[in-house]
Amino acid sequence: MRNLAATLFLLLCLSSIVSADPATECGGSSQVEVGDCVADTLQRVNTTVDIYLGFAMSSAEELDEVTGRKVAVPALEAAQATWSAYRDAQCGYVGATFGGGSGTGIAINSCKIELGRNRAEELMRYVQ
Repeated sequence: MRNLAATLFLLLCLSSIVSADPATECGGSSQVEVGDCVADTLQRVNTTVDIYLGFAMSSAEELDEVTGRKVAVPALEAAQATWSAYRDAQCGYVGATFGGGSGTGIAINSCKIELGRNRAEELMRYVQ
C-alpha cells in the first residue's frame, strides 16, 4: 500500500513535466536560457527514472523472493543497462544531425528527456 501511495504521488509530479517537446516547453528568449532549462528538466527526469527504477527493483526483488527464482532482478538490471546504452547512442545520433551547430546540446538533452520520460512510464508498468 505504501508503494502505491508513493507511486501515485510521483505520477502526479511527473505529469507536471510531461509534454511533447522539451525545448519548446522551456520557451526562453535565448539558446542559453533554453539550454539551462532543458538541462534542469533532464536532471529532474533522470531523478524520476532513478526513483522509478528503485520501485521496479523492489518489485523485482519481491517477485524473485516469492517465486524462489533469481530472474526478475537480473532481467531488470540488463534491461536498464541496455536502455541507458540505447539512450546515449540514439541521442548522440540526434546530436550528430545538428552538424555541430549551437543547438546540438539542447537537441541531445531534449532527446534524453523524451526517452527518460518514456522509460519512467515503462518502469512503473511492472511495479506491484
